[in-house]
Amino acid sequence: MPSPFASMDPYLENPLLWCDVHHSLTSQIRRQLAPLLPSRYVARLEIRFVASTPDEQTVGILSPDVNVTLAQIRERAIAEYKPLAGVPVAAQPKPLFLHAVPSQEQIKLATVEIRDTAQRRLVTSIEILSPVNKRANGGLVEYRTKRNVVLLAGAHLLEIDLLRQGTRPPRLTDMPDSDYFVFLTRAERSNLTETWPISVRAPLPVVPVPLLPGDDDVPLDLAHALRTIYDEARYDLEIDYSQPPIPPLSEEDAAWARALLNPEA
Repeated sequence: MPSPFASMDPYLENPLLWCDVHHSLTSQIRRQLAPLLPSRYVARLEIRFVASTPDEQTVGILSPDVNVTLAQIRERAIAEYKPLAGVPVAAQPKPLFLHAVPSQEQIKLATVEIRDTAQRRLVTSIEILSPVNKRANGGLVEYRTKRNVVLLAGAHLLEIDLLRQGTRPPRLTDMPDSDYFVFLTRAERSNLTETWPISVRAPLPVVPVPLLPGDDDVPLDLAHALRTIYDEARYDLEIDYSQPPIPPLSEEDAAWARALLNPEA
């Protein structure tokens, strides 16, 4: 069943789904662009790993019943404990309570890279942002370093941000308030960024993918790409549209979503 949203489906932002959405969408963008590219280019997937410490909100979403499970184990242990008869019980020392340092996890991220076939030179990098790219205690600094390397190398950078939460990596003046964004920084004018603000209620746009001088831009249909992976992955079988999305929508957008999902209510 197709998504009930003609725009970006906000339920796909859920951390339980986003990793699969990210990799599926990256692969679909490569499949969509590959036949449109002139023969002097190839589209490749570049994989990298980013270290990140999950915040409390992420841990609560991914493991909502950890504390409940630990409490049940403690209660069961107390209930089943039986001291040995006739054996003196030594005084139990009080334990120290120390804070554990959160462990870092390795996040796997994929990028679409368009390269020329003659020299394998990077022409255009297409990034779909993930929460780790937008998290101050995660990979925000690492990602900003990477985007600077891409731009200093004389390549184009297309950034697709379909996440409402987190810090937008591009440092731009007069950035409007919007749910989602697409940013395009062309190699020949890296001081300007073409920006597409996208409301949660608006369809995803067709955006240009620039190539080397003398070759026309190639169109990337984001709405078609998202519809395709939604149907292929059958996300409708996992999403409970009777519950609010994670992260939640604004009050006005939540009312709009409820009317869309329950037109007869």
